[in-house]
Amino acid sequence: MVEDETRMASLIRRGLTGEGLAADVAANGEDALWMAESHDYDAIVLDVMLPGIDGFETCRRLRSAGVWAPVLMLTARDAVEDRVAGLDTGADDYLVKPFAFAELLARLRALARRGDQERPNVLRVGDLTLDPAAREVRRGDEEIRLSAKEFSLLETFMRRPGEVLSRLHLLEHAWDFAYENRSNVVDVYIRHLRRKIDEPFGRRSLETVRGAGYRLRADGA
Repeated sequence: MVEDETRMASLIRRGLTGEGLAADVAANGEDALWMAESHDYDAIVLDVMLPGIDGFETCRRLRSAGVWAPVLMLTARDAVEDRVAGLDTGADDYLVKPFAFAELLARLRALARRGDQERPNVLRVGDLTLDPAAREVRRGDEEIRLSAKEFSLLETFMRRPGEVLSRLHLLEHAWDFAYENRSNVVDVYIRHLRRKIDEPFGRRSLETVRGAGYRLRADGA
């Protein structure tokens, strides 16, 4: 738990240990970073208003360091933009103060069930990067302009690099139910993507797997 208010930290830690849970406390983001990199935690409760680096930056640095333990943001800031900022930096959940301790426990149980699988807030496949929050795609240092549908289709591929995705899978994830499965809209947009993310850079990362679908090479080559 990362909380700079001593009384609040003590109350929450006492409640967690009373439930038979082991809980460490960090008073600032800097301590949270080295502690989280040194230990495998089942979940991290992270306050937003911290001395030094705030909770948003702490969460961003945790994810950049490869720490994928589920993060629950805990804060008195309840504005929508604050919640969006927290989730976009890599947090998994958001709880506003004041809160019921029973709800905190329930949310922690739910987060712990997810495990610490990798969930980067910026997707990377080779030198191809996609930032869902900023709606930005780059090949190396060069920004690539995509339409909303092209962006959605590429994000679907980048979340499952190296896997063969069928046309039906791509339709379900990048379009809605209004599209006919037999439509060639997927093939059309694949050609659009290739012209933007591959051809100008001499790459062939989007592959056709005959009779099965399409695949984004895991090395992004």
